[in-house]
Amino acid sequence: MDIILLERIEKLGTIGDVVTVKDGYARNFLLPQKKALRANEANKAVFEANRERLEKENAEKRTDAEKLGEKVAGAEVVLIRASSNTGQLYGSVNVRDMVAGLEAQGHEVNKKQVIMGAPIKTIGMHDVTVALHPEVHVTVKANVARSDDEAELQSQGVDVLAQMFEEEQREIEEAAEANRIDPNLEPGEIPAELLDEGVATPEGTSETEALVEATDHKTEDDA
Repeated sequence: MDIILLERIEKLGTIGDVVTVKDGYARNFLLPQKKALRANEANKAVFEANRERLEKENAEKRTDAEKLGEKVAGAEVVLIRASSNTGQLYGSVNVRDMVAGLEAQGHEVNKKQVIMGAPIKTIGMHDVTVALHPEVHVTVKANVARSDDEAELQSQGVDVLAQMFEEEQREIEEAAEANRIDPNLEPGEIPAELLDEGVATPEGTSETEALVEATDHKTEDDA
């Protein structure tokens, strides 16, 4: 279907352009939202008769949006959510959450202006686009964290997920180090550091039995 754009549409054109789009896109979105007119001779004549007024109104709206954009751009919305140890949220952050967070900071936005693509499902810092006008888009931050302390770290540029992973890896390595066995030992041989110096091995008693007995005595003494 051929249509006349009444405002700038990304990837299509700007006000006054005649473009061809799929019928469903025109009927279900552009025409009902008054973003375009069918490109017939009657509508072309109406548009041309009102072009100057429409362009002036668009310019005024763009100016107002630019002023608002200066205040909204860079805003950070902190959203505390529960998540797994891997950072996956038990739920998600959606457009409504962002609108409520921005409104709480005094920014006048609505759900149609917040562009997320898909709900946020992990902790971290996420960019969210706010379309204040077809020609004025700004970026705000969604700071999704499990606590206020984590949110503060993320605001400072700390990658909390990476930090969590590093800490887990360090704990695993430390546990492995604490339980490391000398690879040069023969099967069944007891590491020298585990043997108490001077512990006698009674006749008929294996080294392992002697070690267990000595360990039991040491445990009783410590108690």
